[in-house]
Amino acid sequence: MHRKPSPIRHDYNLDPPASRNDQTAQRRLLWFGAGLGLPLCAVLLGILFRSETPQDAPISVEQRPVPSVASAPETQPALVADEPVAEDLAPRASSTPQAPAYDEIVLRIASGDTLDSLFRKHKLNIADLLTIAGLDAAKRPLRVLKPGDELTVRHEEGRVLALSRNLTIDSALQVVRDDAGQFSAELVERPVEYRQTLRHGVIDTSLFESAAAGGMSDRVIMNIAGIFAWDIDFVYDIRRGDEYYVIYEELWQDGEKVADGEIVAAEFVNQGESYQALRYVSPDGDTDYFNPDGRSVRKAFVRAPVDFRRISSAFNPNRRHPILNTIRAHRGVDYSAAAGTPIMAAGDGKIIFRGTQRGYGKVVILQHGGNITTLYAHMRNFRKGQRVGTRVKQGETIGFVGKTGLATAPHLHYEYRLNGVHRNPRTVPLPQASPIKDEYLADFQRVSAPVLA
Repeated sequence: MHRKPSPIRHDYNLDPPASRNDQTAQRRLLWFGAGLGLPLCAVLLGILFRSETPQDAPISVEQRPVPSVASAPETQPALVADEPVAEDLAPRASSTPQAPAYDEIVLRIASGDTLDSLFRKHKLNIADLLTIAGLDAAKRPLRVLKPGDELTVRHEEGRVLALSRNLTIDSALQVVRDDAGQFSAELVERPVEYRQTLRHGVIDTSLFESAAAGGMSDRVIMNIAGIFAWDIDFVYDIRRGDEYYVIYEELWQDGEKVADGEIVAAEFVNQGESYQALRYVSPDGDTDYFNPDGRSVRKAFVRAPVDFRRISSAFNPNRRHPILNTIRAHRGVDYSAAAGTPIMAAGDGKIIFRGTQRGYGKVVILQHGGNITTLYAHMRNFRKGQRVGTRVKQGETIGFVGKTGLATAPHLHYEYRLNGVHRNPRTVPLPQASPIKDEYLADFQRVSAPVLA
């Protein structure tokens, strides 16, 4: 109509030139040929492959039947990497043993612990503990516990299945839960095997170091010293080159050594003199050590009735007193020891004095057979439960080391009197303990002959 011409210039070319049309036609022809040629090539290659395949060639993977387990030969040919494996379709059974369905823990008693607190700490069933503690066989073993004791508990998520505690070297408490959920407890024996072993040593510095180097325990070493304590002072009499032989028992359980037992026989050569001791249990049940002649190796008294560090003052009639600074006879031996160290009776006897005596401080005096008395002074305190008239056995504690009276440091002042006369406790001949009874001497010789041989 009368439209106003646009100011924008139109330059559309709606009729392309002939050269562009020719190029488009050529491209379409190439794509058509490629699309028709690829299927024809695939057909020709398939025909060629089938013509070259032998008649007995294995069938393709998709057509191969999977052999059953029953019909499979013992040796299977290796499968190709992309071949499906029947076993992979099901979960494989593990070759490792399955862990037990329960847990096992060891409850170690420490100071202040109770079974109730330990059960709560480890999330164990408290009701099970109450049931077990009510069983007749378990009442005392579970009520009397001390630090260091151990209990083994087997449980399933806190539900107690079993509990055990070793009571002695050869007995134990065992608690088990049956299929019905009921607990039962019993005391069972733990078989122990006793083996004898022989040790020999030569002393260079001390018995303890020599025996420890030879593999002996503290228990065995202390027993050796205790057996020969009446004849040998292991602080002052030991010399380099002294030697010893000892036969003692070892306790074995379940193929493992669990403890050392008693000494069966021992010999100690001190400064060229030999001392022998043989253990004998009489038909009466009494146990002691005797020399081959049947005489007891024990004396009626011990030389030192305290575990001392050193002799701080020896028996000396002309000693100058350390506090009074005057010449005053020292009619006993002072054994320096830590305050509170137990003081033992030097021999069997009866307490005839128990109290305080001026410079002696707290004192105990014992009356023994053969008109012998012994005095123990400067005690810190006495043992409870004893009084004048109480009979005590050799080695029994009667008091504790202190420094009461005229004393500058903790020590035991020990005196030995024969018929009222002071004798040097370190050198006075000590009376022998009773020998083997005549009716047991033949039995002792029969038992000891194999050991001596």
